[in-house]
Amino acid sequence: MRGQRWRAHAAAVLQGRRATLNEATLRRTELYSEELGIDLAANTDPELFKWFLASVLLGARISETLAKRTYRTFERHRLLTPERILSAGWQHLVDPIMREGGYVRYDGKTSNEILRNCEMLIAEYGGSLKRVHALARNSRDLEARLDRFFGVGPITVNIFLRELRARWSKADPEPLPGVKALARKLHIDLRHYPRKSMAFTRLEAGLIRQRKTVARALTRREDRRHRNATMR
Repeated sequence: MRGQRWRAHAAAVLQGRRATLNEATLRRTELYSEELGIDLAANTDPELFKWFLASVLLGARISETLAKRTYRTFERHRLLTPERILSAGWQHLVDPIMREGGYVRYDGKTSNEILRNCEMLIAEYGGSLKRVHALARNSRDLEARLDRFFGVGPITVNIFLRELRARWSKADPEPLPGVKALARKLHIDLRHYPRKSMAFTRLEAGLIRQRKTVARALTRREDRRHRNATMR
C-alpha cells in the first residue's frame, strides 16, 4: 500500500511538471557551462580546462550547489589553469579554496586528485584538453582517456562531454539512464533530435535539471506525508 501511495505521489508530481514543461522550453535550457560563465563555443584550452575542473567538482559526491560554489572559489582565487593550481599546492586547495566553497567532506582527497590531474594533463598532453580529443581514435577512446584521470568516472566523463557534443566531433556520450527515463515520462522522444546538435544538448541539460527538481519535489511530498503521519 505504501508503495502504491508513493507511485501515486510520483505520478502527480510528474503530471504537474508536464503541465508547465514542454520541449520548446527545455530546448532553451541554460547549460551548466554557461551558468558558470565558461565559453565552450570558443573551444580554447583555457575554457576547456575550466569546464573540466567544474565537471570534476560536479561529478563528486557533494551537492550541485557546493560544487558550483567551489568552482567559483577557484575562479575568485584565479586558479583556473593547471599550472596555477600546481603552483598553489595541496594545502592552499584544501584551505582556503575547498573550505570557502563548502567542499569539506572530501576536501583533501579531491584536492589531491585535482593536482594529480593537472600533472597528468601536462605530462601526457602538454596541458591541452584539445590534444586529448585530437589523439582519441573515436568517442569511446575519448571517454576512456578521460576516465584515466584521477577521480574521474563515467558520471564526470558524461558531465564533461555532453556539453561538448556540438563542439567536438568525438564527444558523444550516451545520455544517462535517468535522463532517458524522465524523457519517456514527459513523452519526449530523444530520437527526434540529432545527438550532435545544440538542440539535443540543451534538451539533455533541461532534463537533467528537471530530474533533480522532480526528485526534490518527491522528497518534499514524502517528508510531508511522514510528518502528517507522526502527528496523528
